[in-house]
Amino acid sequence: MQDIGGALLGRVGYRVVRKPGMSWKGWERIRIETGEGDVGAEAIAPVIVSASRSTDIPAFYGSWFMKRLEEGYAKWENPFNRRAQYVSFARARLIAFWTKNPAPFLSHLAEMDKTGLSYYFLFTLNDYERENLEPNVPPLEKRIRIFEELSDRIGKGRVVWRFDPLILSDSITPGLLLEKIEAIGDRLFRKTRRMVISFVDIEKYARVKRNLQASGFSDVRQFSIPEMETLSAGLRELNKEWGLEISACGEAHDLSRFGIWKGQCINYDLMVEEFGHDEDLMKFLHPDPGMSREAAIRWLKDPGQRGRCGCVASKDIGQYNTCMHLCTYCYANSSPNLVQRNYEHFIWKSRVSGFGESILD
Repeated sequence: MQDIGGALLGRVGYRVVRKPGMSWKGWERIRIETGEGDVGAEAIAPVIVSASRSTDIPAFYGSWFMKRLEEGYAKWENPFNRRAQYVSFARARLIAFWTKNPAPFLSHLAEMDKTGLSYYFLFTLNDYERENLEPNVPPLEKRIRIFEELSDRIGKGRVVWRFDPLILSDSITPGLLLEKIEAIGDRLFRKTRRMVISFVDIEKYARVKRNLQASGFSDVRQFSIPEMETLSAGLRELNKEWGLEISACGEAHDLSRFGIWKGQCINYDLMVEEFGHDEDLMKFLHPDPGMSREAAIRWLKDPGQRGRCGCVASKDIGQYNTCMHLCTYCYANSSPNLVQRNYEHFIWKSRVSGFGESILD
């Protein structure tokens, strides 16, 4: 696949800034030739690719992802209106991998390094083993060892620990959560620089509530403000030893007095610290020489995420109803049966005719 022309707006794949304070206008659009022989198909060309908030690509679709990198583009299907969109890697400079089990992807890291793309991992490592809220993730001890191995391989600044979501129920109290977090954090704090937490949001997402009830977890509930502050105070005490940068994903309540900051998983400072050598990525993050860090973060806010999300803009290439971890609180899965059918089709298709342009093809 090659970029064959079109309305190009700059090497690094974003629309030109005219003055500080403007909102980000979206990714560059280019023309590509697809594997289906569509010459001149329109694609967006993001600088940052998210792989993926919607499913665990490193755990289940790593080989598919590497094939799409080789082909130069992927297809993404909007889960709400079913419209397909091509995503070109022609301007990509960074991949953000979201995962609960990167072990199957470790064999691809050498190949990733050869691409010249920067990358880091958002590694969700919870402990809900006793509660069975995450039925298909590896055992906790194994996941901790994988985290340590990944950190040793790519550097602790490029592996972010997520404890996400924080969940309460009749049996899960803020105190119990702190014990779970402490047991993991005492093992991991030397292997990462950042931790991200999130408080489960059940009432806003009907699918999450429905899935929890269908799985027998009708007592799972959201945090009250006092419970949120109790946990945050405990986390502040734990972090006196750990020294991590802790942030809360998508949280409206101000927790800064506990040393917990507004969340930014696609993280501006991480990218500047870890990938400052990448001139094109830095041009994207510094769209105007006179723009302050704070102004750049505001300008680059991802318009596709919730209003309280602080993430820098990225393009996700994952698909709903494809993650075989089958976590009971997942907003991206409608039902285990549908996920199982989709995954079985993916495996069958990959063996019979190779990987499709999208996970769902």
